[in-house]
Amino acid sequence: MQPDPRPLILHVVYRFDTGGLENGVVNLINHMDPGAYRHAVLALTEVTEFKQRVRRSDVQFLALHKPPGHGFWLYPRLYRLLRELKPAVVHTRNLAALEVAVPAWAAGVPVRVHGEHGRDVSDLDGSHRGYQRLRRLYGVFVQRFVALSQDLAGYLQQRVGFAPARIRQIYNGVDTQRFTPAPRREPIEGCPFGTDASLLLIGTVGRMQQVKDQTLLARAFVLALQQRPDLRTKLRLVMAGDGPLRGAAQGLIDDAGFGALAWLPGERGDVAAWMRGLDLFVLPSLAEGVSNTILEAMASGLPVIATAVGGNVELVEQDRTGLLVPPADAAALAAALIALADDAERRRAMGRAGRAAAEQRFALSVMVAGYQSLYDELLAAQAPARVHLRKELSKKG
Repeated sequence: MQPDPRPLILHVVYRFDTGGLENGVVNLINHMDPGAYRHAVLALTEVTEFKQRVRRSDVQFLALHKPPGHGFWLYPRLYRLLRELKPAVVHTRNLAALEVAVPAWAAGVPVRVHGEHGRDVSDLDGSHRGYQRLRRLYGVFVQRFVALSQDLAGYLQQRVGFAPARIRQIYNGVDTQRFTPAPRREPIEGCPFGTDASLLLIGTVGRMQQVKDQTLLARAFVLALQQRPDLRTKLRLVMAGDGPLRGAAQGLIDDAGFGALAWLPGERGDVAAWMRGLDLFVLPSLAEGVSNTILEAMASGLPVIATAVGGNVELVEQDRTGLLVPPADAAALAAALIALADDAERRRAMGRAGRAAAEQRFALSVMVAGYQSLYDELLAAQAPARVHLRKELSKKG
């Protein structure tokens, strides 16, 4: 049997589970030219059923079941695995996976790329000196860094100290055929509010964890209804996702007496259908790289309210595609909810502008082309060096 001539890209993540980073990997694998590269996914901890979203049948998934802590003891195993797989490219993502660049270098992987997708919950402003030092240390073994936003590119250059030539900025892309505006709001399966056209459905979707701060949206929703009792017959809140903040968010709403006006069904896999069932999308995060859910909402023709953190300010154009509010500021978010609840034409105009921006600036084809050209460029640069090395070795032999 002839070996497959396509170069292999090994995507390395901490855990392959529901999330924006992992969704970006899925989109890249599903939409890159299958004749150009093969793909494999290596999770340092676990690979979950999320892998079913990969539509290609030739993708290998591997899990190392790593316990918490430094993975130095895994280096021999990683070295052997990399020598066996012989990837042309190892692409690590976020700090938890960056140390794999070391055994990748030792195993002779020609191209080593690292992606920065967002802030860690323990380093929201990027000031953690220890994390900066770790990136500098492991960065020695990386040829190119990919920053998903200008904010992250600035962090890598100014805080960590990498030269601009080593950094490539590539935005996430959104599938504008899957995420598309509905002529009118569609009912969400199981939602108690979806069939009433007189209601305004405010929604979000994502892992319910501290950095996403869904409790801020719960507090702002309650505050908006307290300030404007007339909106109690109109506003409804739907929040998809599971995690430690789900119970806290539900408790805040229930304690205020508005439990019947909100629906928190847990994790949903039908994100495109979920978006078509909303009137307004909100992302209340404390930190972000480039949010897939904002892009999906924009592609779905929804106005967006987001906190002014990280890459959010690069996606949401203030007063054009949505509104930006300070993080952790329930009063400001409540005011934004009220402002858009009162102005249907403004919401529609923002939704149209968001859809246009998704098509023009954030199409999936643009993201895929950016990564493929990066891989092509780095592999082409390595080819002369490998040819020279083979010639030198043959002379010595």
